[in-house]
Amino acid sequence: MTKQAWGRWGSEDEVGAANLIGCEQVRLAASLVRTGQVFRLSQILSDRLPVPGHRAGIQHFMGRDGGDYAAGAKRPGGFQFAEDTVVLPLHLGTHIDALCHAWCDDHLYNGFPGNTVRSTTRALRCGIEKLPPLVTRGVLLDIVALRGASVPDGEAIGREELQNAADHIGVTLRDGDVVLIRTGWLERQDAAQGVNFNAEPGIDADAALWLAESGVASVGSDNFAIETLPFPSGTVFPVHQILIRDFGITLIEGVPLQALAEAGATEFLFFAAPLPIAGGTGSPVVPVAVL
Repeated sequence: MTKQAWGRWGSEDEVGAANLIGCEQVRLAASLVRTGQVFRLSQILSDRLPVPGHRAGIQHFMGRDGGDYAAGAKRPGGFQFAEDTVVLPLHLGTHIDALCHAWCDDHLYNGFPGNTVRSTTRALRCGIEKLPPLVTRGVLLDIVALRGASVPDGEAIGREELQNAADHIGVTLRDGDVVLIRTGWLERQDAAQGVNFNAEPGIDADAALWLAESGVASVGSDNFAIETLPFPSGTVFPVHQILIRDFGITLIEGVPLQALAEAGATEFLFFAAPLPIAGGTGSPVVPVAVL
C-alpha cells in the first residue's frame, strides 16, 4: 500500500478506507460470534460529561413533561407523553471523526480543497453523511494488558508495541478491520476531579502508518485524541494528518474498553453507524462489539 490513499478509490471518493469493508468482511466478522455477549462501547451522554474547554457541553431541554400535565395541559383520552431536545457538539464523548474533520496544507482527504468546509455550507466534501455504517471485524489491541499497567500521560505507543499486542493475541490485521487500542486513559479519569484533555498517551506517527499499511478501515481508542498529547516537538496532530487526511481512515475517540478487555475479547463482530448529518465533521456514535 502506498503512503497516501488519494485516488485509490477514484478522484471523487469521499468514503476512504471504509471502502475496504465489503460483503466478505461482513460475513467473516459475523462468523466470529460465539457467545452472543453484546458490549456497548460508548460513554453516557449527559450534561455532566466532561468536555475540553474549547467545546460546549450538552444542552438538554424538555419540551413536554409531567409538569405540563400537573399545570393543566390537556390529555385527550387520558393520553400523555414526554419529549425533549438535545443540543451538543459532534465531537463529544464517544464519537467518530469524519474525513473533513482534519486536514493540512489546504487539502482534505483525496485532495479536496479545504475551503469546501465553511460555516455557511458545512462540509461540501467528506462530511459524516458520506460514511456508511461500519460492520466488520473488530480487533482489540490491549496495551494495558501487554504492559501490566495503564500507559502514562504523554507516552507514545509505537509500531513495535502495536505489533507485539497483535502477536500476543495471535491476530494479523487485515483489510477492513476496525482496531481498538486500550491505553487505560479513560479508566483513570475522574469527572469530579476534572479531566485534563491536554495530556494523554496515544499512538505515534509510525504506529499510525503501520495501521494504515495494514489496511484498517477505522482506528478507535479509549483516549481523547487517539494520539499522544502533548504532541512531539514540531508537530501538530501528526496522527490525524496521517490517518484522516492521507489515508482516509476515520477515528473513533473516547471508547470505553475496560469491560471488553476484561471479557477476554480479541477479535469480534463490530458495528457502529454515525448520525448521517449533512456536512457534519463528526458524529456521536455507539460502537457495539458482539463476542
